[in-house]
Amino acid sequence: MTTIPSRLAQVTRISSNPSEARTRVIDLYRAWVRAAPEIVELYALPVTPAYFRHCIRQKFEANRHVTDQRAIEVLLLKGRQELQETLNIWKQPDHLMGILLQPSERPQRSFLQKFYEGRDENSVRPAASGVV
Repeated sequence: MTTIPSRLAQVTRISSNPSEARTRVIDLYRAWVRAAPEIVELYALPVTPAYFRHCIRQKFEANRHVTDQRAIEVLLLKGRQELQETLNIWKQPDHLMGILLQPSERPQRSFLQKFYEGRDENSVRPAASGVV
């Protein structure tokens, strides 16, 4: 399949009200869901299209609480851009696997718990000793 950059290009729009933004979010979600079988086939991913759809739904659900109109517009722009880059095969399979993999979340710790462990940052992860 040849890459046609303008195949998915759209003019950037700004929603005039929340209901229009909601409609655009639903349209973007539907575009991702419809493209799932094609994406799995293009990148030869070791997952089913149903699992890919499930992961996309989780990503959308993670931003369900966003109510700021400008933040929604940014998320729509980034989502549309990701879809276009994915379908034009401008990504590596590892990029898509990053979408599919669940983020490893650690439980929140208080300042004293981190202090007792000898750390002060959230970004430091324990060594591969198995101790969390």
